[in-house]
Amino acid sequence: MRKCTDGDARPENPLVMAAARRDQHETKTAFRILGAISFCHLLNDMMQSVIPAIYPILKTAFALDFTQIGLITLTSQMTASLLQPLVGMYTDRKPTPYSLPIGMSFTLAGLVLLAFSPNFPVILAAVAMVGVGSSVFHPESSRVARMASGGQHGLAQSLFQVGGNVGSAMGPLLAAFVVLPAGQRSIAWFSVAALAAILLLTRVGHWYKAHRTVKAKARTDAAGVVTLSRGRVALAISVLIALIFSKYFYLASLSSYYTFYVIHKFHVPVRSAQLQLFIFLGAVAVGTIVGGPVGDRIGRKYVIWASILGVFPFTLMLPYANLFWTGVLTVIIGLILASAFSAILVYAQELVPGKVGTISGLFFGLAFGMGGVGAALLGKLADRAGIDFVYQLCSYLPLIGLLTAFLPNLEPARKRV
Repeated sequence: MRKCTDGDARPENPLVMAAARRDQHETKTAFRILGAISFCHLLNDMMQSVIPAIYPILKTAFALDFTQIGLITLTSQMTASLLQPLVGMYTDRKPTPYSLPIGMSFTLAGLVLLAFSPNFPVILAAVAMVGVGSSVFHPESSRVARMASGGQHGLAQSLFQVGGNVGSAMGPLLAAFVVLPAGQRSIAWFSVAALAAILLLTRVGHWYKAHRTVKAKARTDAAGVVTLSRGRVALAISVLIALIFSKYFYLASLSSYYTFYVIHKFHVPVRSAQLQLFIFLGAVAVGTIVGGPVGDRIGRKYVIWASILGVFPFTLMLPYANLFWTGVLTVIIGLILASAFSAILVYAQELVPGKVGTISGLFFGLAFGMGGVGAALLGKLADRAGIDFVYQLCSYLPLIGLLTAFLPNLEPARKRV
């Protein structure tokens, strides 16, 4: 056998080489998995957004009053938001690779039940099942996105979240063209999307099961990223929650009441108002893509600064703009404000390492909850003080972004790892 000398290369050990190839493969960004999970996010949020879009059908078919409509929204939002942190906490302790298709099965059952609901209590049960499916999907799919990121955590979260934004925009359109003309039972057609998502998420579950070593390694690596006291971590989480409040209350004013605002102020037809809303939602989708990778390059805290506080001049001008500049300003607002969530979520995950599911569930739950509460409160305010006053008041919400100054800078620690 040939002996190794100091000038020779070390003998190649097949086991070492295989391990090295596996480590190199696992540190690459898995774009196929990110694409799959983003597409499933599109399907999930599309199906969820169909529910409020069919309220007119349900109201007429079951002679519901607005209080009952509010109960449907409350049931959907509460099951979709309150359960998410609990799901995240459980899966942090006990990884469950196939929880994603199981959760989507709840959505499938809820849609079928909603299509054939004979009365109001069954409607509530159906939307609760859809909410349970969403509460499982978001924290676990966010975990998969981080596992597949290859270290580009912001990019991965942006790609994942843009699927949800596109799905939320598609839901009302599909409801208008499919459900409204055909009636309640046509909701069952959306179960085909849920079935497709189950099949795709089962394949994602196979990948998750095979790559749990990546998750364990990521947790070990993350342990060295942040060395903050519990008090500083608690303060930072409180600041991030306040920023989520600012972002989603303002977004609720646009996503829920923007069409009413432009119709009231500029006397445009409903179709034109809907077009304005879709342009805004498109800007939100683009902004979501941008925020994550920019945060990877320049730091999450800088993106949070720019996306929350940076939008303030434009929100301040919006209530006083004409129709043309209203459209321009909402596009700018959507682009800037939407970039915040990816940065906030990844920042929080780095702030509390090893708790990806808990943090994802908490912040996705807050996003759902703040949006629902914001829509309800702003609607009541609009009834009392007028829709114009809502936008004048909400224009000051981005000033909450000043609290970003209290966030610790995690970048030096992250770059040393």
